[in-house]
Amino acid sequence: MTPPPAASTTLPTVETLVLDFLAYLEFERGLSRNTLDAYRSDLGQYVAFMDGRDHGVLTATSEDVTAFLDELAAGSTAADGTERRPAAAATVQRKAACLRSFYRHVRREGILEADPTADVRGPRKREQLPKVLTRAEVAKLLAMPGRDGSAEPIVLRDSAILELMYACGLRASEATGLEVGDIDLEDAMLRARGKGSKERMVPVGRRAIDALVRYLRDARGDLVGGGSERALFVNARGTKLSRQGLYKIVQRHAKSAGLDDRMSPHTLRHSFATHLLAGGCDLRTLQEMLGHADIATTQMYTHLSAQRLQDVYRDAHPRAQHA
Repeated sequence: MTPPPAASTTLPTVETLVLDFLAYLEFERGLSRNTLDAYRSDLGQYVAFMDGRDHGVLTATSEDVTAFLDELAAGSTAADGTERRPAAAATVQRKAACLRSFYRHVRREGILEADPTADVRGPRKREQLPKVLTRAEVAKLLAMPGRDGSAEPIVLRDSAILELMYACGLRASEATGLEVGDIDLEDAMLRARGKGSKERMVPVGRRAIDALVRYLRDARGDLVGGGSERALFVNARGTKLSRQGLYKIVQRHAKSAGLDDRMSPHTLRHSFATHLLAGGCDLRTLQEMLGHADIATTQMYTHLSAQRLQDVYRDAHPRAQHA
């Protein structure tokens, strides 16, 4: 059944509602730029899908929403013949969450009386523990920049990036969002801006501090030149390093280290958390350092630590191995 609009109002355009929703997420919910970009893309894809159906976005039914999610999960063929591969369950789930949030906002604004997503359930996200490096693998990765003795500015920058991300468990957006003034070299502390622009203070290990000192003293000035860039990490042109640039740096050195070159900066964050727990760090302290709003998110790493213990036990104990 088509959900009726509020009778006494003239419906605004879908474009206006999307822009209003994104403004609400940015200014009232404080969501990050990356999340806003993802929601903008998801809604654009949904609007394009609904343009080819009998109902519009504001007269959509639960069947329309379900059809959109089903098409994502199954894959499709575009008008130009391009094959769209099936989306991962986590991607479909995220888009379903975006639509639920959008329609809840539209209802709060009095535009619709019924929510077409109320009875829609996206696919269940399969529980999959993230990849974690061993301590030996981390050491191998962090040794890649400058392994040939080079002290070029880009080499010193890459070394500082890898050391800092592992030392502090930073998200990619947090690392690229750092400014020079966010680092306290004397007290070995760092100010990170996490999701929702929330700030937290994180300790920085000695090796990361040493790498930062070398980068700031011998490399960053050469990269920036006479510019006034405030970002801590810059690219070869002396401007703020992008998240895409950071991914390429991590993947390049991972490949050189003989590791999976598809690993992401988040792999270092997962490794940081798992290694701290294995070393005796308590969950509340780890939660604060990671910037998790809910400790349930941090508890995932207890499973990683347990899994690592089981792997080591099976490999080492003579009675645990298969005959």
